[in-house]
Amino acid sequence: MTGMRRRVTIGFLSIVCLLFFSGMVSLVELSRLSHDTDDILRANQRNIELAKAMLDAAHGHNVALIRLSVFGEREYDSLCIASMEQLETNLQLAQHEAIDKSSLDSTAFATTDLRVLTDSYLAFGAAEPASRAKAFRSDSEGARWYDEQYMPVYIRLTGSIKAYMTSTQSSLAPRTEQMKKNAYRAVTPVLISLSVMIAIVLMLFYFMTIYCVNPVLLMNKGLGDWLTFRVPFAVKGDFKDEMLELREKIEALTLLFKQNQA
Repeated sequence: MTGMRRRVTIGFLSIVCLLFFSGMVSLVELSRLSHDTDDILRANQRNIELAKAMLDAAHGHNVALIRLSVFGEREYDSLCIASMEQLETNLQLAQHEAIDKSSLDSTAFATTDLRVLTDSYLAFGAAEPASRAKAFRSDSEGARWYDEQYMPVYIRLTGSIKAYMTSTQSSLAPRTEQMKKNAYRAVTPVLISLSVMIAIVLMLFYFMTIYCVNPVLLMNKGLGDWLTFRVPFAVKGDFKDEMLELREKIEALTLLFKQNQA
């Protein structure tokens, strides 16, 4: 491969290699960034779903206990038990899926207290209907038990569930900062490649101008002067490789033509 062709080929191959390399690196980093974003969104959505399910179970349990303790409606026993089981099931799922299980400690303690309180109430009230009607009248003991014993535990439970719901928000700041670093890491190879490619293009422009464009312009002017005014073809300049061969061949051709005319 001759000199000029080699320079042009190396220059354009360098641009292609840089584009390919920077594209692959950026693709890998962008894929990692997309994966991290999906993980954050899925974790946040799952956190909210479990917290909502626990709040719904706690609310159903609260409604059932009001009906049982204040109004003495025994048909709400099954709803009370089912709501408690649903709450415990969702709590176990949240503990199993949580990265930081300490955020669920207060919820677990409150759920345990609520289970003990519920079991003791159901065991006392389910002994016989007459004793329940006697012990928990709507105007005294039932309402007092609900206000003094049940409500503090229920408020603590719902507060801990809401804190768990917002716990992922506190972890978004460091993870967002890491995603920002990953975004810069994904863009950096492209910026570096662009800078290098600009330098290579400017070098190609310089060498093409010096070793190709200017010699062609000089030879074109010299050949035009020779054809028009019969000025001897003597082009001076920085000629290399193919341009030098072309100038020598044109000089030989004009000299041959001059000899034939003579």
